[in-house]
Amino acid sequence: MRTSVAVRVGAAFAGALPAVVLRVTGVEPGAVAGIAVFGLGVLAAALLLMWSAETARADISGPLALALLAFIAVLPEYAVDLYFAYTAGSRPEYAAYAAANMTGANRLLVGVGWPLVALAGWAAARRRGIEPGIALREHRRIDVAFLGAAALVAFVMPATREIAWWLAVVLIAWYAYYLFRVGRCSETDEEELVGVPARLAQLPPPARRATTVTGFVLAAGVVFACAEPFATALVDAGASLGVDRFLLVQWLAPLASEAPELIVAVVFAWRLRGDDGLGALLSSKVNQWTLLIGSLPLAYLAGGGGASLPLVERQVDEVLLTAAQTVLAVVLLLDLRFLPWKAGLLLVLFAVQFAWPGTAARITLSWVYLGLAVALLVPRLGELRPSVRALAGRVAGDRH
Repeated sequence: MRTSVAVRVGAAFAGALPAVVLRVTGVEPGAVAGIAVFGLGVLAAALLLMWSAETARADISGPLALALLAFIAVLPEYAVDLYFAYTAGSRPEYAAYAAANMTGANRLLVGVGWPLVALAGWAAARRRGIEPGIALREHRRIDVAFLGAAALVAFVMPATREIAWWLAVVLIAWYAYYLFRVGRCSETDEEELVGVPARLAQLPPPARRATTVTGFVLAAGVVFACAEPFATALVDAGASLGVDRFLLVQWLAPLASEAPELIVAVVFAWRLRGDDGLGALLSSKVNQWTLLIGSLPLAYLAGGGGASLPLVERQVDEVLLTAAQTVLAVVLLLDLRFLPWKAGLLLVLFAVQFAWPGTAARITLSWVYLGLAVALLVPRLGELRPSVRALAGRVAGDRH
């Protein structure tokens, strides 16, 4: 096991090394090569962050720890997106890329990540001869309720065609309150660690904590070294290859930064720990749909732009579509059951956007999401009261 862990950690460092060397030496590869080198660096950093975050579960536990570690795991996504928003302050065309990366990351998480977890759980259940489907524990209702409220507020963005400074304040405060609420929940998430984190968790506490901190620091350094050149390479490659730069930024960057988290979530589901896998992705969705969005206008302002990040043309449709997908996802989880048909519905609707592109298609698909959400909400109206109570009241597992 020690050899296997050493090989995996060594491979992650080897993947990050070329990007770091290029940054230190100042060598600038071509756009396509830059995507490969710096994208691999982002992927390696995300993997190191995920291992460190999972290992930290040996020293901290509970829903609050999961929420904090879900945030840490998507730091590469934040770094790339905030770079685009910051650069937009002096280069307005980059504002579109900030919106692209944010919407792509959110839709990928729900449209592909959640169904993958459900698929792995279904396969594992079939192998064991048990009923398929993921049953979320009661305290996950906090995540679902906070995401639902944020999803409704998010429609302000396409309506006003901007991410306003006041909306940023509201969303960041909402995320802070979310951390407060999950912090009051005493129910523990006793996950079984797997792979590299499982081995590192067996180290003596001082060595384990030192290893965890070192992993965070090194991964953070790689993230900040790779974020700018990776983002720039995506834009430049689109121009040189004749590929829509918006699409490259929207899908390739989030795929690289979120892949390790998706893999870990799928592994948990395969081990019949679907609540842990889907719970981690649900918490990631909450922080991306609140803190990430709220941070964009701040980065834009710091880069020399105005107090609000503008949304124009295609960005408005993309944000509307992402908000509509989020509403449907929340409705599907109101009963704390994620069944195979729900996963299939999210995956099919996600795939439709590629088979049917264009502004009219995005608007129509948004209405499809919302129409399905209303239809599916009717038989789940009884779940609204405990969900609303989760925002300010109590759920099972709260500390008195």
